Amino acid sequence: MTNNRLKGRRIIVFGSATGIGAATVKRLAAEGARVCAADINIDGATQVAQEAGGETFAVHVDISDEASVQKATEEAVSCFGGLDGAHINAADLRVIMEDSDALAIDLAVFDRTIAVNLRGHLLCTRAVVPHLTKSGKGAIVYTSSGSAHGGEPTRPCYAMAKAGVNALARHVGARWGKEGITANVLAPGFTVTGEMKKAMEANAEEAKHWADYFMARTPHTRLGESEDHAGVVAMLLSEDGRWINGAIYDVNGGSLMRA
Repeated sequence: MTNNRLKGRRIIVFGSATGIGAATVKRLAAEGARVCAADINIDGATQVAQEAGGETFAVHVDISDEASVQKATEEAVSCFGGLDGAHINAADLRVIMEDSDALAIDLAVFDRTIAVNLRGHLLCTRAVVPHLTKSGKGAIVYTSSGSAHGGEPTRPCYAMAKAGVNALARHVGARWGKEGITANVLAPGFTVTGEMKKAMEANAEEAKHWADYFMARTPHTRLGESEDHAGVVAMLLSEDGRWINGAIYDVNGGSLMRA
């Protein structure tokens, strides 16, 4: 599906080399946006930018480092002449398997999770907001998770970070809404990304176990895919989403239903 509802809009995507971020870069470009694909994996981001086509280019960013975030943002602004939107999507999932429980967790895992998954989102916010206010029609979409709302016996650090992202988005929407900025949240459910599909192919038995586990808990005909989320992000960054502010979009096939 392609249209021109994002034609000319200048958008930076933090965390764009794989998964939801990569799918979002391609969807935004397909809808006419000028996109900066920012990621710590510059080779991956470069490939995504090439596949997206249009006015898309890649920059390196480490969202746990303030100078790196500022540099990447300034590169996008320099290239585009300003910013109209940002998708703050980056996360460090390498430590998630060590995210056990509140008593057993190594605090280094907590510190790393917060540094990227929450503090990094604040750094990206601080970098883009001044440029988005100049646009007069700025929009930010944060990637959170359903884990911020549903209690789990494991992954407390991840859930705490994502709950913080939700609070950050509401703050931004309330603080800068009068200056034209909307801030909303994408909260994905279990999503089979391209990287996950490769891992599943390498271990078919374990993959089937997890697919069956999540499918049994999802009142839908299939599991989620990265493109499901990219479409929601594109809407929230477009004029179709201008009257939406401070909202959390649960995109999960119904696995978590809440008011």
